[in-house]
Amino acid sequence: MAKLPLAAIEQHIRHHHPGCPDFAVVFFAKEIASRDWKHARVGKAVGITMQTFLRHEMTDYDTLLLHGIDRVEAMRRVQPRVNAMLKSWRRKPRSATRKKSREANNV
Repeated sequence: MAKLPLAAIEQHIRHHHPGCPDFAVVFFAKEIASRDWKHARVGKAVGITMQTFLRHEMTDYDTLLLHGIDRVEAMRRVQPRVNAMLKSWRRKPRSATRKKSREANNV
């Protein structure tokens, strides 16, 4: 079994997705660490897990499937929303940016 270390997963998410909320970082890291990823690297495991979660929990993907839309078409329809969420997580939160600039000015 090739389980990825929890600390490495959290570090990867925080580095590559600084806008991802802390509770989501912990959730994703635990999900990823609990599975056997064979020879997949951390980045691939994070990407697959985030995409899958967002598709099923934050879009109407499952509803589309229930209404008879084929899986590939349903994925195509919801992918822009998934991409938008991932894009927002790749940016540093504004509050962190402002806080850093205030700290730099006070030094």
